[in-house]
Amino acid sequence: MGFWYMLLLFIGICLFFAGILPKRGFPLVVKIGLLVGGALCIGFSLFMFSPGSAEIMADLLGL
Repeated sequence: MGFWYMLLLFIGICLFFAGILPKRGFPLVVKIGLLVGGALCIGFSLFMFSPGSAEIMADLLGL
């Protein structure tokens, strides 16, 4: 499972930097979407790497 969390972290970092870099000609709305999406991916992957996150997710999903 750690592989998928690491992959999600890498994707989040790529999205975040794609929103920050000024070289791309994306509109402002797309840049904000990339920043928010990247931050959410990074936050979720770091949360899932923390100890006890599996129990929290099981409680939230009712498993």
